[in-house]
Amino acid sequence: MRTWMAGAWAFALLLGSAGVAATGDSAFSERVRTALASENRTPSERSRDANRKPVETLAFLGLRSDMDVLELVPGGGWYTRILAHSLTEPSRLSVWIGIERFADRMDQPGLENVGVVAQDVNLEPTDRQGIFELSAPNFGKNAFDAVLTFRNLHNLTPAARATLHRAVFDALRPGGIYGVVDHTRRHMAPDDSENRRRLDPVAAIHEILTPGFAFEAWSDLHYRPDDELRYEVGRRSVTGNTDRFAFLFRKPR
Repeated sequence: MRTWMAGAWAFALLLGSAGVAATGDSAFSERVRTALASENRTPSERSRDANRKPVETLAFLGLRSDMDVLELVPGGGWYTRILAHSLTEPSRLSVWIGIERFADRMDQPGLENVGVVAQDVNLEPTDRQGIFELSAPNFGKNAFDAVLTFRNLHNLTPAARATLHRAVFDALRPGGIYGVVDHTRRHMAPDDSENRRRLDPVAAIHEILTPGFAFEAWSDLHYRPDDELRYEVGRRSVTGNTDRFAFLFRKPR
């Protein structure tokens, strides 16, 4: 077992968190498989399936088809299209900032009902490339059953992540889940030009527990033994093979 995972698990035990696995809804998983087989998906999207393991990842996070879900910073919409086709009415998928890369395709079948949370937020650049400060977003109160973010938290400063986690906590209904996947940084490694798009998993646990979340589970689905946790995730020797942590948190009932 990796050093960072041992440290994170020991930290979780110390705080009374339980479980190393979550049980997904088999009916939802089948809907995800159907979404993956959609003819609307591009070859580029399909090429990422084996690496990103969406069926297993969403099952680990405990997604169900009857949940109201908020996806943070969907980027090109890779997960967005899968989620939108896997939820059943009246459940709804909403997205928050960063939709520009696929905004012109929001009228595709299955995406026309995806909501966009009001973008009352400013991302302020810092002196580190690709790292931003964040004004306090407002996702509403008790509005969602699940909030998900895939490989985004590393783009924020610690203060900005703290702001985001508080907003997520407020937006979730009691018992709601917060699923986080991100590129792994070596534990306690100082900032440098190579690790700016990586996040220390132990620090991530601490930050997300702070507003009141309970740490429920971790998964090694995206463990990559040959990622040395030291190089920029876009390097040719690393891209597509980065070690990523997957954590599940829950808002207490």
